[in-house]
Amino acid sequence: LTAAIARDTAVKRALRDDGIEAGSHNAGLLFEPWEIATNEGSPYRVFTPFWRACLAAPEPPAPERAPALTLPDAWPDGLKIAELGLEPEVDWAGGLQAEWQPGEHGAGRRLDAFLGGPVGRYGDGRDRPDREGTSRLSPHLHLGEIGPRQVWHELRGRGINADRFLAELGWREFAHHLLYHFPETPLRPLRQEFERLPWREDPAGLAAWQRGRTGYPLVDAGMRQLWETGWMHNRVRMVAASFLAKDLLIPWQDGARWFWDTLVDADLANNTLGWQWTAGCGADAAPFFRIFNPARQAERFDPEGRYVARFAPDSAGLDRVVDHGEARGRALAALQTVSGRD
Repeated sequence: LTAAIARDTAVKRALRDDGIEAGSHNAGLLFEPWEIATNEGSPYRVFTPFWRACLAAPEPPAPERAPALTLPDAWPDGLKIAELGLEPEVDWAGGLQAEWQPGEHGAGRRLDAFLGGPVGRYGDGRDRPDREGTSRLSPHLHLGEIGPRQVWHELRGRGINADRFLAELGWREFAHHLLYHFPETPLRPLRQEFERLPWREDPAGLAAWQRGRTGYPLVDAGMRQLWETGWMHNRVRMVAASFLAKDLLIPWQDGARWFWDTLVDADLANNTLGWQWTAGCGADAAPFFRIFNPARQAERFDPEGRYVARFAPDSAGLDRVVDHGEARGRALAALQTVSGRD
């Protein structure tokens, strides 16, 4: 976030040096990260009071219409996009192209589809990877193809009561709030005591996780969905992240780097918050001893196995890279290094 601010500042300075009037406006967030603070003026580290403060603040202004542009009488010579040779020789992006329609129009279609149905079932549907229960707006929000204020005011304008979904926008705000105030967190835990946790180097385990070949179907389905489509259902993200950081005891930074390389919504703030939350080392994080059981998570959230059948139908036949019960015990023993308890 600080890099983005520095970039924008440099662009405005360069334009002004050339005699061009330049200014910037908040379009990517509901509130600027420095606008929300505790009564003592310090940043929040717990989500609920942070979001309560956001809701108590003046409502974010509605976005203005795009300005009319004056087009030139004659365009300079140029190249067609295909002539630039940007696409790789190997079509690795076919799944992404089939899943996503980039741009403002694609973002609008996603929002309309969500508000036309799933938003009414969001409270329960958001946890079911076997159903269309989420907005899938995260790539469009990340790339600026739609803004959170647009989503906010669209909900308000349609009279839709979507407090649970708005709270998810709130978690996005919280992520950027934390990254702005704690810019070291993409690489270092917010809770510094977790730097003592005895992580393991396990290249084979990391590769099996990345390729969706752990032998745990829900984890494997999520990792293959990620590779095929550039996106993973949020419930499955938590399960897959927990498996890497706790069952395999591989540093959460390795998982964050893989997500950064493969997600179409690879937002640095969200990615950092999500991984530190799962690893138990960030703000308002799940405690480290909360270790998802991937088999039980599958029974609960993919009860008919439709999600697994779509993305990893062969996973149940693979040898498991680790026994969950043994791995849980190892993770809890590692936690003693952090907590200092015997």
